[in-house]
Amino acid sequence: MIFELSKLVRPNIWALEPYSCARDEFKGMEAHVFLDANENPYNDPINRYPDPLQEELKQRLAPFKHVRPSQIFLGNGSDEAIDLVYRIFCNPGKDNVVAIAPTYGMYKVCADINDVEYRSVPLSEDWQLDIKAMLNAVDTHTKVMWICSPNNPTGNDMSREAIQELLNGFGGIVVIDEAYSDFSTNQPFRDVIDNYPNLIVLNTFSKAWASAAIRLGMAFASEEIIGLFNKVKYPYNVNILTQKKACAMLEDIENVDSWLSQINREREHVLPALCELPIVLKVFPTDANFVLVRVTDANSIYRYLIEQGIVVRNRHRVQLCQNCLRITIGTRQENNELLGALRFYK
Repeated sequence: MIFELSKLVRPNIWALEPYSCARDEFKGMEAHVFLDANENPYNDPINRYPDPLQEELKQRLAPFKHVRPSQIFLGNGSDEAIDLVYRIFCNPGKDNVVAIAPTYGMYKVCADINDVEYRSVPLSEDWQLDIKAMLNAVDTHTKVMWICSPNNPTGNDMSREAIQELLNGFGGIVVIDEAYSDFSTNQPFRDVIDNYPNLIVLNTFSKAWASAAIRLGMAFASEEIIGLFNKVKYPYNVNILTQKKACAMLEDIENVDSWLSQINREREHVLPALCELPIVLKVFPTDANFVLVRVTDANSIYRYLIEQGIVVRNRHRVQLCQNCLRITIGTRQENNELLGALRFYK
């Protein structure tokens, strides 16, 4: 299938002349006096606007993610990248997207905000993609497919072969959200973005990197698609404090590896313990740092845990997740407190 990016992008976005700041125009030259941006000359360094393209951070990040710096978009959380996909590719009131169900709720929220039809295709009984149903949901106005792997809230990896079939069989953009991929043993799709011109892979500093508070999301794609992201984004979308903290995190990779190992060990401790509880009907397999659990009465158990000062996520109202709670894997102390409370539930 021949892929033509220009036919998928909204015409006004393709023709857009992006905002250009003086720092963009000055790139590649040395300077020590900055009188271009109407900044206050005092209170260095936070008096200056941050690098609009986060060049230093991308240079440091690229080797860790096995991509080139020009294949990286950095945003204010992954939600910025999600919203940009709609703004770049989907004409409001005309185009549509196809997504799996259940999955991360922001795909639909952003569709609704951008006035784009959102078509949900239920997963199979084992939480896998229904390729035939997804392709049958496509029409001439379908611009994007959303796949979360490992999926939120089900926790499982999607079949790699099924995803490849969609990448090869769908003429639009395929977005794979790999927010939880560091907890999985499967190869991430960001490693093969050069093979798929229609692929966008999302990632985040919020999960494995334990840095949710700095609000740093990532998107990996072809240089052409990343160029569109940079054209449409707000000029200074990632602040200097976030950029500096992320650079510091990249110098401390041993800590990240240690956290991953501890969480995966705790996951192996929590899952069998949950299975032993009489109120637990099913513990679904997981490749993430959380587990989906079907219980006897999700609403009642959720309220009980709140009374004990323990917050989990009630997914009872989510499609196919009746009486399910989503439980994050915490520290050994947190996990034991949860399990202890559940043992006393009546």
